[in-house]
Amino acid sequence: MRLRPRTLLRDLVPVLVAVAVVLVTRSSFADHYVVPSGSMEPTVQVGDQVCVSKIAYGLRVPVSHTYVVRGAAPARGDVVVLASPTDGEVLLKRVVAVPGDVVQVDSGRVSINGVPAPVSERDGGLVEELGGRDHPLGSEYGGGPDFGPTRVPADRFLVLGDNRGNSRDGRFFGWVDRDAILGRALAVCLRDGMPVWRSL
Repeated sequence: MRLRPRTLLRDLVPVLVAVAVVLVTRSSFADHYVVPSGSMEPTVQVGDQVCVSKIAYGLRVPVSHTYVVRGAAPARGDVVVLASPTDGEVLLKRVVAVPGDVVQVDSGRVSINGVPAPVSERDGGLVEELGGRDHPLGSEYGGGPDFGPTRVPADRFLVLGDNRGNSRDGRFFGWVDRDAILGRALAVCLRDGMPVWRSL
């Protein structure tokens, strides 16, 4: 039995609409990201799937970097998904300095406006406080290259990996434009194939 063009079109429309809804949702509202490297260890592990809010900093035109409505700016301590300024590769990093901050990184330790971010020992590891939130620091590979002191320009951010000695981050590629930040990572939602919810 041959399908008539009108019948075929009628059957295809719901499928095309569903595909369009999925694409718009993933590009504009929410998505997931699979962690490819150890640059954010021990906060996230290689292979973790991270849930990302694409509307945390505003609403974009689907499949673009153009904002329809801008929301709150990324804040110190936020874990973000961004497009690398050098090659557009999607990366997962932590915002450590925001526009107007004078930032310095010395042996992996961050200072903002001359004040070192608090770092303490906890459970055999290092914990840093940024933006009023604690997160672990990876110290196995040292602190990585130093940076600054220098002032963050308008609409730019400095991002680092939590594994400071094993992260290709803003110390290598420089400031990140706000429009290159694609969303805020909310939590690890899948680890070793098992559903979890570890807030970031």
